Amino acid sequence: MAVEFVGIDPNTDRDHCPTVWADTDAQEILLQGWKPSRETQADCEASSPANGPVPETEAIVRIPARMIPLIREACDAVERAQLR
Repeated sequence: MAVEFVGIDPNTDRDHCPTVWADTDAQEILLQGWKPSRETQADCEASSPANGPVPETEAIVRIPARMIPLIREACDAVERAQLR
């Protein structure tokens, strides 16, 4: 697994720090974020076309909009790896 650190929330306090990585071998983006409230989780599940609640092997995470450039950078890294 070739995990590349892409970036951390620019407003981090180093204790609560959403983070973005790119796994160029698996061609996946890894995100660390805040857990949603129960109400938000229920809203997400209710609005999803998926059947049932989010499985135990999956998670909904909250990522601040200010991290969009980091997510784009991770997307670019994974996309570049596909071209190798």
